[in-house]
Amino acid sequence: MKAYKSEKEFLANYDIRDFDVPLVTVDMAILTVKADALCVLAMKRNEFPKKGRWALPGGFIDLARDRTIEEAARRKLEEKTGVDTAHMEQVITVGNKKRDPRGWSITIVYMALVAADQLSQASSASADEISWVPVDSVAEKCKLAFDHQDLLAHCVERLRTKSTYTWLPSNLMPELFTLTELQHTFEIVIGRKVDAKSFRRRILDAQLVEETGRSKLSGRRHAQLFRISSIGSEYVFSRTMEGSRS
Repeated sequence: MKAYKSEKEFLANYDIRDFDVPLVTVDMAILTVKADALCVLAMKRNEFPKKGRWALPGGFIDLARDRTIEEAARRKLEEKTGVDTAHMEQVITVGNKKRDPRGWSITIVYMALVAADQLSQASSASADEISWVPVDSVAEKCKLAFDHQDLLAHCVERLRTKSTYTWLPSNLMPELFTLTELQHTFEIVIGRKVDAKSFRRRILDAQLVEETGRSKLSGRRHAQLFRISSIGSEYVFSRTMEGSRS
């Protein structure tokens, strides 16, 4: 090995290609609530490997365009959904020599929460079809390629766990909503009923929503419409959500 006199000289002669490097991608579980179900965006691949299989959206980091991993994830989110302002958080990093037939692979996995009324689903050059699939039936309806079923499970577990004690599901709400619709969204995400009186009291006491002075017909009466207040979605409740009281 050549001896260098300075770090500047060393870096000028350094070539990353002298060493094996893994494939590095970002993958995303883009989640929304549609038709009373928590759904994930799945894409049917039109190129090898795993051509014809369904997968989570994602792709390789673009060294020329992406200054950070998060920039790569946000770029992929906007490409796939047309949304660039959704809540997004890194969930897990996975790497091994088995997950991708192209070689040793690392993926940084993100979860994104998108309100259904914000979606203007974009096309993708690497997908034949794009579909929103209920997370509880993904394995039966479109078994995911690579290790994406496991990656999705990590993201759903993170969302459901945090939703029992944070304001995270508020990211799935439209601009205007009733308290009943808000409660229903929490119940869809968590996967169980919550006590209505307790839920409404903690939401209103924490000033997490604002009155709009507007209403809409709900059943036989008008229900008041609210919007999300300026308090962030990472608000933490003092205790977890209660189940329905018998």
